[in-house]
Amino acid sequence: QVQLLETGGGLVQAGGSLRLSCAASGRTFREYGMGWFRQAPGKEREFVAARHWWGSPYYSDDVQGRFTVSRDIDKNTVYLQMNSLKPEDTAVYYCAATTVGGNLRTAVYDYWGQGTQVTVSS
Repeated sequence: QVQLLETGGGLVQAGGSLRLSCAASGRTFREYGMGWFRQAPGKEREFVAARHWWGSPYYSDDVQGRFTVSRDIDKNTVYLQMNSLKPEDTAVYYCAATTVGGNLRTAVYDYWGQGTQVTVSS
């Protein structure tokens, strides 16, 4: 069992930055691929970014070049640094964990956090 807790959401103006954190507890953090998803009002949840502790990260086309996903193994935490934010980035952001060792864009995620709201004003 893995518990995930996201923090760091809030209100920011367009062009600003936020950093989301997701603290994991439970089983060995290193074993899991960690992802970030988001869901805007009236829309389906969508993939944002993800990474294993090894290898290259994965990003959606919408955030490539603006967002950075990183992991601190010692702190059991995954981060999402969001720069050049746009109003269309407004959503509830979720952290998730998967045991899948391959493509994290298409993996089935087993554990989810409760979400944190990000609102970008124009």
